[in-house]
Amino acid sequence: MQIKNILNHSFLHFLTLLLFKQKNKHLGAVLISVIIIFLLSAVLFLSSSLQYSTLNILKTQADFSVSRVQAGRAVNTPMKWIDQIIEINGVSKVAPRVYGRYFFTPREKSFLVVGVDFFDEQNSEVFQKILENLNIKDFLSTESMVVGEGVKVFLEKHYFKEYFTFKTPKGNFKKVKIAKTLSKESNLIANDMIIMPIDLAREIFGMEEDEVTDITFSVPNDAEWDNIITKLHLMFYDVRVVEKREVKKAYENLYNYKGGLFLILYLITIVTFILILYQRYSMVYSTERKEIGILRAIGWSIQDILKLKFYENLIIVMISFIIGVVLAYFYVFILNAPLLSQIFLGGANLTNSVTFIPVIKFGLLGSIFLFYAVPFLAAVLIPAWKVAVTPPKEAML
Repeated sequence: MQIKNILNHSFLHFLTLLLFKQKNKHLGAVLISVIIIFLLSAVLFLSSSLQYSTLNILKTQADFSVSRVQAGRAVNTPMKWIDQIIEINGVSKVAPRVYGRYFFTPREKSFLVVGVDFFDEQNSEVFQKILENLNIKDFLSTESMVVGEGVKVFLEKHYFKEYFTFKTPKGNFKKVKIAKTLSKESNLIANDMIIMPIDLAREIFGMEEDEVTDITFSVPNDAEWDNIITKLHLMFYDVRVVEKREVKKAYENLYNYKGGLFLILYLITIVTFILILYQRYSMVYSTERKEIGILRAIGWSIQDILKLKFYENLIIVMISFIIGVVLAYFYVFILNAPLLSQIFLGGANLTNSVTFIPVIKFGLLGSIFLFYAVPFLAAVLIPAWKVAVTPPKEAML
């Protein structure tokens, strides 16, 4: 009983001494652990933030878009379809849309040109935040456009500071004024975007006045969605219907796929690290064997020794995990994830600089901790247990 009390009083003091005495041994494990946890946490923070921002943007989008298809490829959609779609019960906020890629041939870059009817109810809701503080009256008085930050930077590098000249399919040139640059907060969707009046976009793409790229509309009652799709296919034989649920699922799959690749690499790395750690602790140094043997000789039980090793390495695990997660948070949400962000955003077209909204999934972080901590502790405790069960004389040899 007296020995037990001594152990209880000296346990914390001995644990602290052990941590400082073997700090050089622990530093290597901490460093590798921090790197592994930092990389995975950064990827998960980035993926969660992009999913959150993208899904919030999708909430303002129309529920459906309809376009015409011929011979398996999209063609211009006739405006007369709008009148027929409006007549379908349950449909609201029907709007035409013109958009497409305009390629800047000399540099092999492209801009997403979006033609908008600024007085349309659906488009007003979608672009309300993006086009805040824009004087619509002055904007529409001349042939003008609003450009994303990436477009603005690219055009200025090529000496287009106030105007940009488009070349139409008919060989004509169209000089358009740069009226405003979109805020950096909209870079996720609008970095390479150019927004202009719908008639001007038609002219640049060589479309007729009675043609649009597609038609969007909403259906407030979710239960009617499948019924509406059936009606559209019966009404138009050459129609393609894209619903918001499909777009949402596509984005989720995209970010989950990219995050999953890093998760696979993480699992491979952590397994390799644990194997190395297990091998390292299996080859217990003679001083560590003697320490365990002395503790057994003075009355420490196997349970006490395992508890000592457990808390010793649990502290290492906690320190590594906290440092790794904090560094990942700083890297993603303060520094905006340089280099890593391009893997998710893509860097083939215009360079994008996005401000990421802090989104943390604590359940996911808890899973990462368990996947890391349990194998780590097992790799340390199993070799310690093998030494602890041996007679003290053999351990001290």
